[in-house]
Amino acid sequence: MMRRYASKFINWHLGLKNFSFSMVGCEAESYYASRNSKYQGFFSGHLSGSLPKAYATYCAKLPEDPQSTNLASDMLIDSFGRMHTYLRISLTERCNLRCQYCMPAEGVELTPSPQLLSQDEIVHLANLFVSSGVDKIRLTGGEPTIRKDIEDICLQLSNLKGLKTLAMTTNGITLARKLPKLKECGLTSVNISLDTLVPAKFEFLTRRKGHERVMDSINAAIDCGYNPVKVNCVVMRGFNDDEICDFVELTQNKPINVRFIEFMPFDGNVWNVKKLVPYMEMLDRVGKQFPGLKRLQDHPADTAKNFRIDGHLGMVSFITSMTEHFCAGCNRLRLLADGNFKVCLFGPSEVTISFPAIVIIDQLLDFFIFLMHCLA
Repeated sequence: MMRRYASKFINWHLGLKNFSFSMVGCEAESYYASRNSKYQGFFSGHLSGSLPKAYATYCAKLPEDPQSTNLASDMLIDSFGRMHTYLRISLTERCNLRCQYCMPAEGVELTPSPQLLSQDEIVHLANLFVSSGVDKIRLTGGEPTIRKDIEDICLQLSNLKGLKTLAMTTNGITLARKLPKLKECGLTSVNISLDTLVPAKFEFLTRRKGHERVMDSINAAIDCGYNPVKVNCVVMRGFNDDEICDFVELTQNKPINVRFIEFMPFDGNVWNVKKLVPYMEMLDRVGKQFPGLKRLQDHPADTAKNFRIDGHLGMVSFITSMTEHFCAGCNRLRLLADGNFKVCLFGPSEVTISFPAIVIIDQLLDFFIFLMHCLA
């Protein structure tokens, strides 16, 4: 009983019950988009009325009694009844690429380094969430691999009792040489962003060189035994939509899960609906060239629609962040590099989690548990 009251106290402090979800979680996360977007209300107006009914919102069913899985996880259930067991932690706001779809050419204003979460703070906060029911953590950025203490962070997080999955989303520029050590430190899953198979187009899109290094990272992940190796591809009409089937070919003989992501509007990326290639159009293209395409059973919290092709070792997925929202099944929480906390990538609401306050809450929780034992 005292533990349940303690959970409710923490829940009040974090403000989780007070969040209102206006948008959708996604894989194509960037620091700039996580802060603000002038398009936050765009989808409920312009786009939703302009696409066919075939792109209906997907509503996932959650367990009938989610509270029965963990008595300490009341704080992770929001006002829509969704249990948030997936925590995304941004390790840094910095990135070694300048991708046009997530960052303006002039860059963004970064938080001063002393104001970013330290390694100890990241691990302490993660432990609080894991002890309350979170069982999956994904490390993001910016670019997470540019943190010098990335191996130590992975090692400490992977040792948290109750954590089942420690994943990372990376651009792959420096991943190949770090991956063997990262796997030793407990990294269980890796997503690598790659939007084109053409080096010249890669340099144009990212404003940097490095296509070969990303390909080396994909192969290094395969060699390290990751299965599947997830490859995230943001599809943009007139830029890389002609490569969709080329990406699918990667799945034939390698354990690669290519994940096609619908182009989303972020401030500074000059988004235009004409650049959007809807999921159903991508699916139609793939289906015509690969007739053995079969839909798989997805988890209720999946953001991707997953498919397998007869004779292919890997998989193909579609993240329909624009045409079929998956807010109803979202189970994600986001801890930003500066310690702010939010539940929706495009939602404006953030809660500042100051580290001293978290220590006080943690001590109060221990005190409540001590009282519970005394009263037992």
